[in-house]
Amino acid sequence: MTSFADFGLAPEILRAIEEQGYTQPTPIQDQAIPVVLAGRDVMGGAQTGTGKTAAFALPILQRLLPHANTSASPARHQVRALILAPTRELAAQVAESVAEYGKYTPLRSTVVFGGVAMEPQTDALRRGVEILVATPGRLLDHHQQKQLNLSQVELLVLDEADRMLDMGFIPDVKRILSLLPPKRQNLLFSATFPDEIRKLCASLLSSPVTVQVAPKHATADMVTHKVYPVSRERKRELLIHIIRERDIRQALVFCATRLGANRLAYQLNRDGVHATAIHGDKSQLERLEALDQFKSGKVGVLVATDVAARGLDIEDLPYVVNFELPNTPEDYVHRIGRTGRAGKSGEAVSLVSPDEHEKLADIEKTIRKQIAREILPGFGPGAARTSSLMPERKAERREREEPSLTGSAGRRAERGSRSERRANAEPTRKAAAPVDDIFFKPYEPSQASVTREEPVEAERRKPERQVAALLGGLRKQG
Repeated sequence: MTSFADFGLAPEILRAIEEQGYTQPTPIQDQAIPVVLAGRDVMGGAQTGTGKTAAFALPILQRLLPHANTSASPARHQVRALILAPTRELAAQVAESVAEYGKYTPLRSTVVFGGVAMEPQTDALRRGVEILVATPGRLLDHHQQKQLNLSQVELLVLDEADRMLDMGFIPDVKRILSLLPPKRQNLLFSATFPDEIRKLCASLLSSPVTVQVAPKHATADMVTHKVYPVSRERKRELLIHIIRERDIRQALVFCATRLGANRLAYQLNRDGVHATAIHGDKSQLERLEALDQFKSGKVGVLVATDVAARGLDIEDLPYVVNFELPNTPEDYVHRIGRTGRAGKSGEAVSLVSPDEHEKLADIEKTIRKQIAREILPGFGPGAARTSSLMPERKAERREREEPSLTGSAGRRAERGSRSERRANAEPTRKAAAPVDDIFFKPYEPSQASVTREEPVEAERRKPERQVAALLGGLRKQG
């Protein structure tokens, strides 16, 4: 069995790892750390909660140790490793891990992200850091104000690369890439790597080593999935029932929109369930406060949008609830990745209304697993509406798909049966009514139409009525 010492890590780093309680590397760490130490570009994929951060943080610290300097001069502490993260929460947690692993080395690190004042971040950058963790927008803000120099960057990490390279982040990522030296080591880590993202990565990486320790879009083995069919109007009622019935003390609940998250948190508090919301509209201070309240147990339910699916690290989180299914199946993988971490068990509960059956089918296709359904008494949306959410039995599908007769014999039998039906139906037809001869005679004009022509001609010969002109009156006759 491989140990961290087998990687040749410095004693200072090994000491910090031991204090964190880690003794053996996870599969993603076992495969990625030697490759990163060798200086190769890496495209690493692993389930959320399997140690992706340490997989790049530890070898980065080891590679930068030769540049470590105890001098207080900022010139001795140039930015040599840049780690980009899509969300504030993820950036803060990555920076915390880097600081913990490198606390016994002279290497400095800091984090910059939006939603907070820039002055403390500016002070940290001016003092000099070797490792910088940042969100793209705030990084560009600091660069525009000439508060940092990226010309010495040797290593670039894109954490949660599928989000970072999504269409919304492409302009910022390209601008940042243009600020970096062309010769550098690039590392991309993410829980999912869709095929289109792989193509985009191919243009950014140089002969990358792909590290995939789980099938694409796989979910953690320790997570139990369950779907509860329910009408959209009764989702909140069912959520409260599940929380109280199971005596759930801690649950992360996902909504599709910020407004929906605020509304659900308010309604849960009104119904006696302590809850708070976290989403992009809240300031960084409000988000950190909500997260601290949830981790400390002051509130039992944290209602979040997908922005919180990336970067939230909550120990022993037992339940993740999809109040609304995400728009993309990949987001389902990230949502439920908040539970079942580090070998602990967890449960992913989805409250699915009939109008979400297509999203559910896409999720099951992506994770290659059929999720068990359970209809709780008194909460089912009705038999007619539930059928779209329940998996079809194999016998029923086979009976529906197999025709009774196939081929030309079946077509002949069908034509024969139609002929028999016509033959049997002919005697029952009623006798046709007699047809009047008038319908077959040529047209003959009636006498009335002939006599009417004379008055018409006389009418046409009537003198025209004189109409007075607007000016000048009528002309005199004769």
